[in-house]
Amino acid sequence: MIDARIKELLNPSVLNTVSGLELVARVIVEGFMSGSNKSQSVGAGQEFNQYRNYQPGDDLRQLDWKMFARSERYYIKEAEIETNITVKFMLDASRSMAYAEQGLSKLQHAKVMIAALAYLARKQSDTFGLFAVNDKQIKALLPRFEQQQFMRFLVELIQVQSEGRWENSGSEEQLFDHHGKEMIAFFTDMYDEAGDLLRFISRLKTPRNEVVVFHLMGQQEQELAYDESLTFEDLETKIRTKVNTQVQRKEYTARVAEWLQQTRAWMLEKQISYHVVNMEEGAEKVLRDFLVTRKRLVR
Repeated sequence: MIDARIKELLNPSVLNTVSGLELVARVIVEGFMSGSNKSQSVGAGQEFNQYRNYQPGDDLRQLDWKMFARSERYYIKEAEIETNITVKFMLDASRSMAYAEQGLSKLQHAKVMIAALAYLARKQSDTFGLFAVNDKQIKALLPRFEQQQFMRFLVELIQVQSEGRWENSGSEEQLFDHHGKEMIAFFTDMYDEAGDLLRFISRLKTPRNEVVVFHLMGQQEQELAYDESLTFEDLETKIRTKVNTQVQRKEYTARVAEWLQQTRAWMLEKQISYHVVNMEEGAEKVLRDFLVTRKRLVR
């Protein structure tokens, strides 16, 4: 269930402002970094390795004063420093991401999770950027490590709208330009035509990077939890389908379960981390589970 403090903040009037989205991100991150989760991270860190004698020009902040007190000699405390990574946040901004349950859309849920992970990346001094994609445009904020990057990031994020379709038109080649050590976090509902999203995700993965897919789904969307006949409209194609939910629920839920199982198996084969995000659970629980269970980055 959603934390009561966060639930109060999860409304469009808060999420559509930079200060509001920053507040939600900070509350979520500080919550799951406290206690046993404080060591969880998006990127890399550092571990103590050895001491060596002080050399002129060394950073004085690395001097170990306890060693000096014991030996009256200057020692530098060396660390085995892991290079910080670049985190690329990619967002499916097609019209189907406008699907909402309990007042919040998939796009808004994705924005909360992206803002929280970007906040964490900033705390770890990782470079991060944003790419929002649909068939109309690609909104891009290139990865940078600057003091104002997080504010620019939030400004771009709140401006993203769900419109058009998901379609590879050829203009997205810039998204496959990978350099060095990267983590790509892609937020999507996996709805497209002819498997185009899977081909796109496959191209994101390289031997050097880590790709994480967050698949957003609503509770009603998974269970068809209605007790009447309804007409559903595809948000992208506008095609309408009349459904007797009581009669078709069993077949529907079986097909959804099969789809999710096949998608998970495909991701596993491609060495892509895959997380189904139930919009009922709340961003903080999903992110906590992700940070606890994720594997180390590919070095």
